Amino acid sequence: MSKKLVQVKPNQLPKEHIDWVVQPVTRFVKIESAAGIFLLILALTAMLLANSPLSEAFELFWQTPLGINIGDFNFERSLHAWINDAAMTLFFFLIALELKRELVLGELRNPRQAMLSIIAAVGGMVVPAVIYLSLLLGEDGQHGWGTVMATDTAFVLGCLALLGRGIPKSLRIFMLSLAVVDDVGAIIVVAVGYSNGINWAMIALALVGFIVVKMMGFLGIRSVTLFFITGGLIWLAIDASGIHPTVTGVILGLMTPTQKWVDDHRLHAIMNIVVAYPPEKKISGNTIDIQALKTAEAAAREALSPVERLEMLLHPWVGFIVMPLFAFANAGISVSWETLVPSLSIAVFLGFVLGKPIGIFAFSWIAVKMRVAERPIDLHWGMLFGGSMLAGIGFTMALFIANLAYSPEQIDSAKLGIFCASITCALLGIIIIRHFVSSTNNSDSEPYHPNGPKPLNLSVTVFSKLDELNSNGRKGLVGVLFDNRKCMP
Repeated sequence: MSKKLVQVKPNQLPKEHIDWVVQPVTRFVKIESAAGIFLLILALTAMLLANSPLSEAFELFWQTPLGINIGDFNFERSLHAWINDAAMTLFFFLIALELKRELVLGELRNPRQAMLSIIAAVGGMVVPAVIYLSLLLGEDGQHGWGTVMATDTAFVLGCLALLGRGIPKSLRIFMLSLAVVDDVGAIIVVAVGYSNGINWAMIALALVGFIVVKMMGFLGIRSVTLFFITGGLIWLAIDASGIHPTVTGVILGLMTPTQKWVDDHRLHAIMNIVVAYPPEKKISGNTIDIQALKTAEAAAREALSPVERLEMLLHPWVGFIVMPLFAFANAGISVSWETLVPSLSIAVFLGFVLGKPIGIFAFSWIAVKMRVAERPIDLHWGMLFGGSMLAGIGFTMALFIANLAYSPEQIDSAKLGIFCASITCALLGIIIIRHFVSSTNNSDSEPYHPNGPKPLNLSVTVFSKLDELNSNGRKGLVGVLFDNRKCMP
């Protein structure tokens, strides 16, 4: 009786019936714009509920107390506060992970390119705050200057994803790194400008906790559970110190190691041991082959750095649960013209729509001209300006700071300015970037012909070196000349 031969693909696991459901959902989750779309749906739902007959019940739901209350010990806060303080700590932890990965492992290893994003982010925080304060200086709403300094990473990346593959990769990297630096700056603003009285004893206790985390890493402890428990205790100490507890996420994220425990050489050596066992051999019991498989499982997991593994683990949870839940809890605005403060809404609106693009573009231009930073060659100044406009989408981060900065009488006016500014910046940013992408794609990149009538102007020529195999099988440099008169930035 002959055995049926089954073609095995080495890069795939066995298929099951559940994969018909799981795989489409997984593909949806991987789409960058999906999280932004889900976020927008819940934000619009919150606005509808806040202006419906269910508005009072909707508001009371978020004020539901949750916590521990035993005798004199009382550790409670509302559901709304748990989302803003605890769940958002995961968001800032993920943001810090992304920043560290970009700086150590990613495109921002080039210091001058990293400086472009950092300086642009500083401009995108300083100029909006100056515009806001110039409009409200001496008025009740001046304390909300930090609101206009924020950029919503999820919505910005979602807008870039909607633009398709025509935009250069450098623009995505620039906007991601700018938004990440911006978010880290926002949490610094929260810690400095919107924290309560400082309890230095609790800060000292939190510092001890951070030292313990560092020692755990030095000793080689790899249990995520232990690190999670230690991080939770640090969060409690910082919360009791008077500093906003989301700072915990930023510090722990920046402390996460980028080194792999198992390097590629060791991983391949372990895998070779597994491959050495014949497939016909039956594996059972605590034998050498089972031990080899267990070692290979741990090695495959640890072949990624902790930063990369945690980022992959948390990204879908933050993108599809934490941020949409935050938007659902905070985006509800009851539109009432009687309580509206027009000057506050206008200051927030102009801070985003004017301050963000002017600050980011001007600081970027100055940094490049002073040779402090370097602009990628495929990042057109026009596209950079369009990205600067997209950075005016404050939304969730702006709502986060607004809840700390404004009184209950002012919050709805601030939210109205945030929503209007986010919609305006999204539309204008997409239009500007699409215009420059279309003009670049439609411009002629004409190959240079040595015997042609058109002379070669080296001042506007790009020489692209391609490492290809020639007819003899040897690698050689093949030069391609393009006359870029019509598409140079």
